[in-house]
Amino acid sequence: MEIIQQLVNGISLGSIYALIALGYTMVYGIVKLINFAHGDVFMVGAFIGFYSITVFHLNFFLALIISMVACAILGVVIERIAYKPLRNATRIAALITAIGVSLLIEYGTIYIRGAQPEAYPGNVLPSEAINLFGVEINSQSLFILLVSVVLMVILQFIVHKTKTGKAMRAVSEDMDAARLMGINVDNTISATFAIGSALAGAAGVIFGVYYTKIEPLMGIIPGLKAFVAAVLGGIGNIPGAMVGGLLLGVIESLVSALGYSLWRDAVAFIVLILILIFLPSGLFGKNIREKV
Repeated sequence: MEIIQQLVNGISLGSIYALIALGYTMVYGIVKLINFAHGDVFMVGAFIGFYSITVFHLNFFLALIISMVACAILGVVIERIAYKPLRNATRIAALITAIGVSLLIEYGTIYIRGAQPEAYPGNVLPSEAINLFGVEINSQSLFILLVSVVLMVILQFIVHKTKTGKAMRAVSEDMDAARLMGINVDNTISATFAIGSALAGAAGVIFGVYYTKIEPLMGIIPGLKAFVAAVLGGIGNIPGAMVGGLLLGVIESLVSALGYSLWRDAVAFIVLILILIFLPSGLFGKNIREKV
C-alpha cells in the first residue's frame, strides 16, 4: 500500500516538473532555444503566489491566477528584451544570454527582498488523509495533481483548437512559410513565451504549497529537472513533456521509497545521460536528418 502512496506523490511531483517542462519544450519547438531562465520564472511565480496569500490574504486559486498573469508578462518582457534581438544570432549567443537572464532574475530577487527563505502557510489547501480502496492518500497530492491536469488540458485545447495555437504550430513547422502566409511571427513567439511562463508560474505556486519552503535560488534544480523531463519526452513535443515530467517524478519518488533519498536529485541527471546515449530524440521525438 505504501507503494501506491509513493506513486501518487511521484505523479504529483511529476506534474510540477511537467508544467515547467512544457515551457521549455514549447519555446524550443518554435525558436530552437533552451530558455535556461525558465526555472527562475518558476521561482518568481512561487514568490508572487506567496505574497498574494500572506500579504493580500487571497485564496489558492486567486494567487494561482495572479502568479500566472504576472509570469506571462515577465516571459514576454524577457523574450522582447533579451531574445528577440538575437533571433538571427548563433545558438551559443542565445544560450549565453539565457544563462545571463537566469542569473539576473536570481540575484535581482535577492537584491530586492534578500536571500532569506519563506514558508507557505500550511492551511492553503486541505491536507486530510483520504481513504481510497484501503490506501491512505494525502488530499493535497490529489488536489495538486487535479489542478496540473486541468492546466495541461487547457494547454492542449489552446494549441489544437485556437487561432494562436494553430499559428504556434505553423511557426514551429516553418517560420518563413508561416510569415508568408500572413502569420505575425513575433506575436506568436511572444504568445508562446507568455503561455510557457504562465504554466511555470502556476508550477511555482503549486510547488510552494506542496513543499512549503521557497527561496530565490529554488528554480535551479527543478528547472534543470524539468529540462531533463522535456528531453526525456522528446524536446519540442508537448505530450512528450507531460509524460516525461510525470515519469521523472515517479522515478524520483520510487528511489526515495527504496531508501536512496540522497540519490533523488542525481537520478534525474542519470536519466538524462542514459537518454542522450540510447534515445537522443526522446520517447516521442522524431529523428530528423539534416542535409549538409
